[in-house]
Amino acid sequence: MTKTTYAFYLQSAISFAAALLFMVGGIYFLPVDGWIRAFLCLGALFLVNSSFALAKCVRDQQEARANEIRVDAYR
Repeated sequence: MTKTTYAFYLQSAISFAAALLFMVGGIYFLPVDGWIRAFLCLGALFLVNSSFALAKCVRDQQEARANEIRVDAYR
């Protein structure tokens, strides 16, 4: 199993933080009513949450496949 380097981890964290900051800033400065901003914020929150959930599911599936390959190699 390959290990993620610290530089890649840092780059990923910084890019996620920047994207989230710009998205929230963009919603904040929109020239619309408050309820529209609230609706967009809920959509952004749902998008971030579902992105983390999808990343976890993909990671779990890859780990399960790696374990299957290791078990099959010993048979």
